[in-house]
Amino acid sequence: MREIGLASWYGEPFHGRRAANGERYNMNAMTAAHRTMPLPSYARVRNLANGREVIVRVNDRGPFYTDRIIDLSRAAARKLGFSGLAMVEVERLTHDDIRSGAWRKRSAATTTATGRVERAPAVAQADGIR
Repeated sequence: MREIGLASWYGEPFHGRRAANGERYNMNAMTAAHRTMPLPSYARVRNLANGREVIVRVNDRGPFYTDRIIDLSRAAARKLGFSGLAMVEVERLTHDDIRSGAWRKRSAATTTATGRVERAPAVAQADGIR
């Protein structure tokens, strides 16, 4: 599943409150809220303005604004290099992607519209930066 749209982030007012899956929300963790992805799941989020990518653990529901596709933790938004809203590409990572390591291969290089292959920047993972 891939989507392109606006991302926002949520922070201190929600810090420590329960997320939809029962965990406590931590604005300093690499997490996200999505309307339909299974809880928990993982997603790659790429900022289309600067090419930065992160892997987040989806553990909450949202965003509750119709013009947005994902709400990121403060930490994830910072790693993506934005502080308000950003146009992003969101790709759900399946268990097979994770087990096989296919998500790493896909993030290693991207093909542009002209067919040129470009190296992607380092991916910040849910458990740290690679």
